[in-house]
Amino acid sequence: MCEGENLSPGETRIALAIALLHDVGRFPQYHRWRTFRDSDSDNHARLAIEVIRKEKLLVGLDPSEQLLIEEAVRFHNLLELPGKFRSPDQLFIKLIRDADKLDIWRVFTELQNLPPHQRASAATLGFADLPEVVSAACLDSLAAGTIVRLDSVRTLNDLRLLQISWAYDLTCATARKILLERGYIPALAAPLPEREDIGTAVSAALSSLAAISA
Repeated sequence: MCEGENLSPGETRIALAIALLHDVGRFPQYHRWRTFRDSDSDNHARLAIEVIRKEKLLVGLDPSEQLLIEEAVRFHNLLELPGKFRSPDQLFIKLIRDADKLDIWRVFTELQNLPPHQRASAATLGFADLPEVVSAACLDSLAAGTIVRLDSVRTLNDLRLLQISWAYDLTCATARKILLERGYIPALAAPLPEREDIGTAVSAALSSLAAISA
């Protein structure tokens, strides 16, 4: 993504540091609560900032670089970004939010190809795998071209709809290109019930993505 977005060597260094650190809060989260679900534990982005500061991981960097890294880590998992930022440039926030989605898509599509007994329940956030069940609220959000909220997710199929809806939230052209090339959306949609309303909502997400990327 760094190359695709034409980042300078200095910008690439910051972006890679953010990529390395953005989920470091997952370690204390799982150690303490045995879950990756923030609603059942604590915001893993906030925990990441705690780890970064406690371990002094950014000591030696310019304060302006520290701010860029910390803000990108802090905001990488928000449903909606705040209206104001301390850092003057939101490039790295946009990059990590898109890169994080690509990584989750990769992990989840690989995971769903495994037999159920081999799937890590923490990675699927503990949602039940009910092959024919899709929550109306999740499908309605996707059909409307909006992001599915995690608090409306009830099943593994709902989680798939949530991840498909992320297509509407990508901001970097390189991320959209990678998403289309790797076929994550069709892969996520494959296990969903064969229903016209679901197919239409998924197709709309793909079509909008392709139109923006054209």
